[in-house]
Parts: sequence; structure tokens; C-alpha cells
Amino acid sequence: MVSPRKRHETIVLLLQGALVVSTFIGTSMAASVILRDSDPDQNELGENSDLRIDLSHLGPELYGEPDESVGKLVDAFDPSAAGGNVEELGTYLEGDMLIDRPAGRNGLASTATRWPNGVVPFVIGGNFDAKGMQLIEEAINEYHAKTCIRFVPRMAETDYVSFESSSSGCWSSVGRIGGKQAVNLQIPGCTTLVGTIIHEMMHALGFLHEQNREDRDSWVTIRTQNIKPGTANNFDKAKHGTTNSFGVEYDYGSIMHYSANAFSSNGQPTIVAKKSFSGTMGQREAFSENDLAKIKAMYGCN
Repeated sequence: MVSPRKRHETIVLLLQGALVVSTFIGTSMAASVILRDSDPDQNELGENSDLRIDLSHLGPELYGEPDESVGKLVDAFDPSAAGGNVEELGTYLEGDMLIDRPAGRNGLASTATRWPNGVVPFVIGGNFDAKGMQLIEEAINEYHAKTCIRFVPRMAETDYVSFESSSSGCWSSVGRIGGKQAVNLQIPGCTTLVGTIIHEMMHALGFLHEQNREDRDSWVTIRTQNIKPGTANNFDKAKHGTTNSFGVEYDYGSIMHYSANAFSSNGQPTIVAKKSFSGTMGQREAFSENDLAKIKAMYGCN
């Protein structure tokens, strides 16, 4: 394995048919990338670990193609007026989860996997502006500073994440699905808050939305009368035994939680907390402590 300290710091971008070299990831960030110990005895993702992530309960709605009609909704989104989060505008499963597969393709996978040793090779495939590049770097730095996950510039790895900027909204695949997989961040709508990027990156690591947990009914009430017609499936609970919360308590403040008015038809809440809490449901500012606990549990961080 090539140490990321020895990886070339430039990332080759394919933008508008031209080969461009970007050095937006500076020396300080590249130097901070340290791979986890490759000895299976030193981390919990050794050869005998089960890296699989069950996707079967999500159904065929997880698979499809990017939709530019979502991009139009994102372009028109005004968070100060509408409330909620931009990634909740999508027509994809639960708003922002999509495994990009051409229509009619057979053999859709029912499982994804975790990223071995928590290392995620990536490229920048989109035509991001300076602010978008800055926020992607900030999001990566947050993972490096607070977790054992390491996003490293791709060299020749087969499986990798490509940060894209197509006009199809904010969305990501779930877990490591094999080959190139997108984290799409339409500009500027999806590159306004670093938390939006962190959220989509957590999907790429294999995490699902908090309010769809199997135990959510003990924590929230879903007000179905306020849900926009045709979107109620976005509030489906996980089936028993299909997901793992790693013993971490339900978290209203998770960066993976919907906002209270997600998919609302009338501006009234669709999700109401059953217990008192401080903070904002659906915040997109930073990891919560429980988010970090789940990442550490899933990826065996020390």
C-alpha cells in the first residue's frame, strides 16, 4: 500500500473535456492523512470482519438515474423562507440516496460494504467553484480530525468516490458499492453548508438517515397528515434486523436526521420529538457526538 504521505498532492480532474490539474488540497491536509494500521489485530476491519452493509430493505427505489428536475428545485430553494435542508428536496429514496444505475440494468446489488481500513480514495469530478472546493476540503478535514476515516486522493484504486456537481441535486450512494460512485453536490445549493457535504459523505460510508431507524417510534411521531403526497415512503422504518445502530442512542441532533418539516405539504411538522432536547432537529453544522460514536463503532476506530 502506498502511504498517502507519498501520494502526489495534485488531483487530476476531467472538467468539460479538458484535463486540468488542481492543487486545492494543500500540503497541510495531505500531511494529515495517516492510514490506519493494516494489521488485522490492530483494527476491527481485519480479514475476518463482516464488511457487508445490507441494502435489501431499501428496495428498488434506491436505484435509478440522476434527475435534473431535482436540480431545478435546488436552484429555487431558499432555506431562510422554506426551512428544512436542501437534500430533502430530492425525488430519490429518502431525498438523497441513489445508486446510479442505467434504467433496465439487471443484477442490482442487495449489499454494499464498508471501506476497508476506513480509507476512501476520491477524485474531484465536478466543476466546483472556489467555495465548493473549500467546503469539500473542510468536510474532509472534519473527518480526519474527529474520526479514523481517511479520504485520500485516488491513484489506481478500482473503488473510489467521485465528488460531482451535476444539476441533479444533493445525493450519494450508500456504502462502498464497487467501482466509481458519486457524491453529487450541485452548486451552489449543495455547497452552502459544510454539514450538507458531511451528511452525503456519511451516506457514502454506509450510514442511513436517523429518523428511519427501527426504534424511531420511541423517539418521534411521524405526522402523516402533513406529508406531501407521494413521499410517505421516505419515512418508512427499517425492518427488524436489517440495520445496526451500534448501541448508540437515537439522536435528534444527528447530522443524519431530517429536519422537522421534511417533505411537508403544508409547512407543518412531519416529525415531532417525543422527548425534550436542546438543539435543532436536522442541523447541518457539524457531527454530533453520537454521529462520531457510530462512525467509530462501524469502522473500529481506536
